[in-house]
Amino acid sequence: MDLTQRTQKEKNNSAKKMMLWFGIVSLVMGFAGWTSAYIVSSSRKDWLRDFELPSSFFISTSIIILSSITYHFALQLTRKGNKQLATTLLLTTLGLGILFIVLQFNGFSELIGEGYYFTGPTSSITMSYIFLIAVVHIVHVVAGLISLLVVLFNQRKGKYTAEETLGLELGATFWHFLGILWVYLMLFFYFYR
Repeated sequence: MDLTQRTQKEKNNSAKKMMLWFGIVSLVMGFAGWTSAYIVSSSRKDWLRDFELPSSFFISTSIIILSSITYHFALQLTRKGNKQLATTLLLTTLGLGILFIVLQFNGFSELIGEGYYFTGPTSSITMSYIFLIAVVHIVHVVAGLISLLVVLFNQRKGKYTAEETLGLELGATFWHFLGILWVYLMLFFYFYR
């Protein structure tokens, strides 16, 4: 379709999708910078190499993957007109997102229990990076949960139909990005020491 023949609604939808992708690209650049700094810092003499990532981080990885699947199916069911089951899956995604954050804090507790701190005389640069990157990711998950609450509110109001799912699509795309980002971070921390 010629760009000049698109409706105003199609142009607005396209602009909203483009803005989301600009945001995602900027987040990718930020996390790329932090992981690059992690790599550069790993040449320090005081860099920790023999540490175990908290088991809660691994469990939370499976939780965020599962939540991405429930969000995906909620979008698909909305497109098929099954709003009730879609809403149930959105609520499940919300619960899984909250569980992800709880597990992240459990992971921080595990690290602290092993004597690793974010700052202070007993901290290490390695753990400071891990804490920082994980906390910044959690902040973005909180943003994802807020957008999910907006999606749930709009779903309850009947805003989404089989033909109109833009808000759901945008929310799901951001949520999938957060899941992929966390899987990347876990693989990065696991394999690069």
